[in-house]
Amino acid sequence: MTVPSDPESRVKALEQVLVEKGYVDPAALDAIAEAYEHNVGPRNGARVVARAWCDPGYRKWLLEDGTAAIAELGYSGRGGETIRVVENTPQVHNVIVCTLCSCYPWPVLGLPPSWYKSPAYRSRVVVDPRSVLSEFGVDLPADTEVRVWDSTSEIRYLVVPMRPPGTDGWSEEDLARLVTRNSMIGTGLPNPAEESMR
Repeated sequence: MTVPSDPESRVKALEQVLVEKGYVDPAALDAIAEAYEHNVGPRNGARVVARAWCDPGYRKWLLEDGTAAIAELGYSGRGGETIRVVENTPQVHNVIVCTLCSCYPWPVLGLPPSWYKSPAYRSRVVVDPRSVLSEFGVDLPADTEVRVWDSTSEIRYLVVPMRPPGTDGWSEEDLARLVTRNSMIGTGLPNPAEESMR
């Protein structure tokens, strides 16, 4: 048997073999894919951030008890048992890492990106966060403090990025479209308001 060279073809070939041998039900695979596409992932976190941007009371609760405030929106479960929420400001920029493995708040961010699990990211962001952020395209003013938070199996983190200017009066739904996965990890920023208008 020839093994396909590209990952997508290998996954499809493996899936076909598992289905043919009766090890996997195609409907179950579809249900899992559907769940991760629509019920778990960065869209959930974006909704949390957009609510915090619009509702000062929710924002205060989110920063005091992230787990409960996030659960209020229906996001909880494995990887979300305890979520601490930190907020970026002009004075402080937060970035998340798991130095031991890849602990990540699945209910609000979905599956971690491959770079989050890489030894290079996990070691370098702790020692030289500004250089790592610059590689992601995030160049901060010299007087902005960078705080690195280390996720563990006991506590995961979510960053509330700064709300983009020019979004006053926007609905939560419109604001959520600006929130990126990386902005909720701290390795990116939300999309600018003008990008959403295109």
